[in-house]
Amino acid sequence: MKKRIIIVGGARPNFMKIAPLIREFEKYNNHFEKILVHTGQHYDFEMSEVFFQNLKIPKPDIYLNVGSDSHAIQTAKIMIAFEEVLLKEKPELVIVVGDVNSTLACSLVASKMTIKIAHVEAGLRSFDRTMPEEINRTITDSLSDYLFVTEKSGLDNLRNEGINSKKVHFVGNIMIDTLLTNLPSNDNTYILKKLKLSDNKYSVMTLHRPSNVDSEAILIEVFDILKLISEKIKIIYPIHPRAKKMIKKHNLLDEFESLDNLNMIEPIGYIDFINLVYNSKFVLTDSGGIQEETTILNVPCLTMRENTERPITIEKGTNYLVGRDKNKIMKVVDNILRDNSKKREIPDLWDGKTAERIVKVLVESI
Repeated sequence: MKKRIIIVGGARPNFMKIAPLIREFEKYNNHFEKILVHTGQHYDFEMSEVFFQNLKIPKPDIYLNVGSDSHAIQTAKIMIAFEEVLLKEKPELVIVVGDVNSTLACSLVASKMTIKIAHVEAGLRSFDRTMPEEINRTITDSLSDYLFVTEKSGLDNLRNEGINSKKVHFVGNIMIDTLLTNLPSNDNTYILKKLKLSDNKYSVMTLHRPSNVDSEAILIEVFDILKLISEKIKIIYPIHPRAKKMIKKHNLLDEFESLDNLNMIEPIGYIDFINLVYNSKFVLTDSGGIQEETTILNVPCLTMRENTERPITIEKGTNYLVGRDKNKIMKVVDNILRDNSKKREIPDLWDGKTAERIVKVLVESI
């Protein structure tokens, strides 16, 4: 009899982790019946549907359509809707990925219904409880029966938290499975032509976390940093809807748009974004996954945060932790522009075979 599993996704960072899992599970159709649930946490085309198209993810079997809201309300909506799904489908396993509200909400519901949980991307810690993602991933790990770890710091973190080592599996980084499958090529440079860009003659920025965009004072800090960088190199900023909303709220849109070398564009799909990053001189970000992708692509990455849950990207990768320290940022930028940036080593098991290892564990144990 087939084992019924539910794979949960809800927000843009999830989809790159789901795609290789779905492909791998298709090899075991005699063993598993998989159900894809999209919570609708990211619900507009640019933030969701275009990723399904780019990554050839099948249409979700179930769409919860929860939409955007406060953390509490969004989490509660997902829990209510997901409980109905579990009551109807009665799966043996729920697979959650990453650290978004959908990850936490669905894990809580499954745990209370004594359904086993697998967490893909377990063990990552920034040790910053002001980040909602840190709370989400810590609680999810405490509830999970299978913890699939991307880097060795995750093993240390879970051991220090008293997680049973029999539940923990070091399998590598599933984001890299997707990246290597869609590795940029010189034949796929539509986005560069569209934006009239030349290789290595521009930088890319993604900035959306509350710590960087919510307050007027911080946005002014960010503006001052971008003004200095834009005097040296063009910046392409696919702007997150939330960041744009906050810039408008604080009446700073005119100032940002006044920077001739800052090009704020609408969010773009995965393939276009990876090509944009691959051909850039460097990336400015506060995202987690981009720290990993730039490491594999060997593109310098300046992370505008005070911490990272992905220390391997600093130890072996191309990542610099710079916060909003203007002097530190400009020193790194100047070094990069002089072609004096660190080169990466490939972290262990970031080889494009993580989904294979995950599914192998589940086949042997469920």
